[in-house]
Amino acid sequence: MTKAQRRAATRFRQWLLDEGWEMSQFSVYLRWAAGKEQAEARIRRIAREVPAEGKVHVLMVTDRQFETMVVFRGRQRERGRKGVPEQLVLF
Repeated sequence: MTKAQRRAATRFRQWLLDEGWEMSQFSVYLRWAAGKEQAEARIRRIAREVPAEGKVHVLMVTDRQFETMVVFRGRQRERGRKGVPEQLVLF
């Protein structure tokens, strides 16, 4: 990547964090949305902010799907969050 591309990627990442997105793992961010309309509004905002040479994938999962997710932190296994998660929409 060129210096300009790295700068644009850093600006986009900072924008995501400022918008309340949570980094789940390297280059994977999540955020909860109350419904499909709210999720689509967030996607439109991402479309306006993504760098010209950036590549973003958006994946929406339901609360029920999110609850069945299994997460490992080190060797500790965790189940998906119960109730309304703090963040949910993945890309």
